[in-house]
Amino acid sequence: MPGPIALTLPDLAATGRLAARLAPLLRPGDALLLQGPLGAGKSAFARALLRALTGDPGLEVPSPSFTLVQSYALPDGTEAHHYDLYRLAGPGDLTELGWDEARRGIVIVEWPERLGAEWPADALLLTLAPELSPGAGEEERRAILSGWPGRLEQITA
Repeated sequence: MPGPIALTLPDLAATGRLAARLAPLLRPGDALLLQGPLGAGKSAFARALLRALTGDPGLEVPSPSFTLVQSYALPDGTEAHHYDLYRLAGPGDLTELGWDEARRGIVIVEWPERLGAEWPADALLLTLAPELSPGAGEEERRAILSGWPGRLEQITA
């Protein structure tokens, strides 16, 4: 099984290009888990991904920080659900947020550490972090993709 893929995303446009490459690989039942510290670019990545999935570059994608979940109808009839679990009290609260039903579509989860036992074993994990090396730009990020045996390689192909 191939190991994780590490990428440097020099700016927000590169983050958007990665999201656009990932979007056509997502299918119903998939979970994309976005991990990283505050300010790592998780919401920016989710926004770019949802715009790519819907085919609408101007789509309004508010952060689900307070609502905890936002849902989007995709052109193929699938639904994508964007979760921000930062304020989630515990994994037991996922039921109230429609987690089981949402798993039939595509779920994009910020702060997946709060999933507990609900962490999908077959998920794609994208870890984002600001690049702190000397000379790195303000928008530069380090991205590490892991999971998805047999499909992960398609992202960089």
